[in-house]
Amino acid sequence: MNLILNWLGTLPGAAGQGLVWGLMAIGLYITYKILDVADLTVDGSICTGAAVCAVMVTNGVNIWIAMFCALVAGMLAGLVTGWLHTIFGIPAILAGILTQLMLWSVNLLIMSGRANVAITRLKYGDKVLITSAASDIYRTIVILAVFVTLTIAVLYWFFGTEFGSTLRATGNNLEMSRAQGINTNFAKVFGLALSNGIVALAGALLAQQQGSADINMGRGAIVIGLAAIIIGEALCPKLVTNFYLRLLCVAGGAIIYWFVFQTVVFIGLPSELLKMLSALVVACFLGVPYLKKTYFSKKKKARGGKHA
Repeated sequence: MNLILNWLGTLPGAAGQGLVWGLMAIGLYITYKILDVADLTVDGSICTGAAVCAVMVTNGVNIWIAMFCALVAGMLAGLVTGWLHTIFGIPAILAGILTQLMLWSVNLLIMSGRANVAITRLKYGDKVLITSAASDIYRTIVILAVFVTLTIAVLYWFFGTEFGSTLRATGNNLEMSRAQGINTNFAKVFGLALSNGIVALAGALLAQQQGSADINMGRGAIVIGLAAIIIGEALCPKLVTNFYLRLLCVAGGAIIYWFVFQTVVFIGLPSELLKMLSALVVACFLGVPYLKKTYFSKKKKARGGKHA
């Protein structure tokens, strides 16, 4: 009984982590699902947002200004990837990798060459929105839930506008969009900037939640984001086409991912295996639907042939 209670006690912290990464996954959803672009910039831009926020807060800047600057910094990172892809003709996945590599140096410059910038709870607890304190966990969850809800509401409105529809059309059918006179290159660049801006905003919140910005905090972010999207799609029935509900499912997918992650940590899996676990979760959610589709479709066809 005590074991179960102890496990339940870890879930609020996992929910807080899930909401931050859910916001990051929502940003990734824009490129991965809407634009149909494989963008690896996020591993660097989430750290950029964290670094900008942490450095500005430690220098006495208001937290809202610091978070806005983190958002802008992430959008600039997305712009670089977009320009490399559209102007120089570099494949999107390679453009993201190049930007990610550049951001490693940029992030170190932002943090004045330090690998870690601490936002200690005792010193900066009254200057940030959320902290890592266990006593503030429910307040943190509420604030993060508001951030996620408002972000989804703004994106729901934006993608319902005429310009937002051009972004969706670009991802659905690139050639047809060009034939209709849509500037698909501009749509891609804007979508990449918007996506990485949201990812950087998640990074700013993550820095506050963890109490520091670290140069390595973005490693594996793409895997966690993809896991949240895939789990979210599994949660959301195919009949549900409402964009708002789909984004909510992505955020829910991130929470479930961190529940599983926290449970594995709780039962004592060695920490060095956690990255492998993340990769295996994504591989399973990507591969199982394909195997199910190919295996069962062949089985049904075989049965149909016998009856015929």
